[in-house]
Amino acid sequence: MRPRGLLIATAVLAALAAAVWWSNRQKKDEPENASSPKLLSLKQDEITKIEIQRREGETTRIEKSGDGAWRITAPEPLPGDKSAIESLVSSAASLNADKVVEEKPEDLAAFGLKEPHARIVITLKDGKTRTVLLGDDAPVGGGGFAQVDGDPKVYLLTSWVKGGLDKLAVDLRDKRILTFDREKIVRVEIARKQETFEFSKNAQGLWVISRPQMVRADSWSVDDYIRRLQDLKLDPVLTSDQKADLEKQFKAGEAVAAVAVTDAAGTQKLELRRNKDKYYARSSVVDGYHLVQEFDAKALDKGMADFRSKKLFDFGFDDPSKIDYRGSRRQLSLSKQGDRWMESGKQMDSVGVQTLIDRLRDLQAVSFPASGFTQPMIEVAVTSKSAEKVQISKSGDRYIARREGEPALYEISASSVEDLEKAAGDVKEAPQDKKK
Repeated sequence: MRPRGLLIATAVLAALAAAVWWSNRQKKDEPENASSPKLLSLKQDEITKIEIQRREGETTRIEKSGDGAWRITAPEPLPGDKSAIESLVSSAASLNADKVVEEKPEDLAAFGLKEPHARIVITLKDGKTRTVLLGDDAPVGGGGFAQVDGDPKVYLLTSWVKGGLDKLAVDLRDKRILTFDREKIVRVEIARKQETFEFSKNAQGLWVISRPQMVRADSWSVDDYIRRLQDLKLDPVLTSDQKADLEKQFKAGEAVAAVAVTDAAGTQKLELRRNKDKYYARSSVVDGYHLVQEFDAKALDKGMADFRSKKLFDFGFDDPSKIDYRGSRRQLSLSKQGDRWMESGKQMDSVGVQTLIDRLRDLQAVSFPASGFTQPMIEVAVTSKSAEKVQISKSGDRYIARREGEPALYEISASSVEDLEKAAGDVKEAPQDKKK
């Protein structure tokens, strides 16, 4: 056998021997009905510092400041990811093992605990510390060996529990490019090549386009845009050469959009640029330049028309309580009494009224013309949680609509107007058997 083959065979046999030894030890030492041993039981609010000291590589440290916020202080000061840090603190406070491997180990080196892979030092408010040692991975079945100060036993931790403790700064840092509080946003400004516009919230807490003119916004589209901004993440493991290349590509790129988000704490800005077929960003919150995935970049490259509410009526899924319809072919004045629709003391067929409501819900713009509204041919007033009134006119072969109290105009399709007129014409008195 060649020397190389002999070495490989020897290594395989050694691994198999270790696996067999570990399997036999498990069967021999496993007590019946054993419960998960508790290694640590600490109060989370008493933990003030956790330091993860590695045999090789960085030392990671998080510390709680006077205001109760956790911060990464080593290997360098970094903003922390609140959720990730809270998960680490929770894991350290309540630490359970899968089982006891050795009550009184003769050789800690056999478990990688003589020179542990990581030493986790937990500091409490009173200055006392608790230390957890993480050793080698178990040869079979996953997990790894561990030991706690003041306890000679060697424990087996599951992979999940071990992974919850063995964290690097890259796992704990805040990777967001923008860190605004989404619940406290008061204004979003977007500047593009040919337009600048702004969102704000009205008295009802709904998004509106407040600049260059006050028009309704599609709140779902605005919320989705904000979510995508907040989901932008930096790459925490870039080399210095990669960082320099990102800066070069950004500066050579063409401006796509500049976004300013204002919340209760102030304004954060993002610049988005395109260079060839890739997108790059710079943030006012974190240093450096960042690659943005094409899917995300295109979702952020939107104009004002993309955010405008195309619906003529805002009542949505709220059923109206009153409908006044005035058209050249039909006039209706419907009011709801209990579960019945009435007109002039007569009960109307609910199916026909519901079809009319659906056609009103369906009315939406195909474009936003600057002019073209003439004499109204249809007027509809709907009362639900609020009162809304829409007028529809015909200009040539186009139908132009407007909402009462708003300067904006809406072009709607001819088919939607035809469907509306048909639905209004089909509203009839309820059959006698349905009136009972």
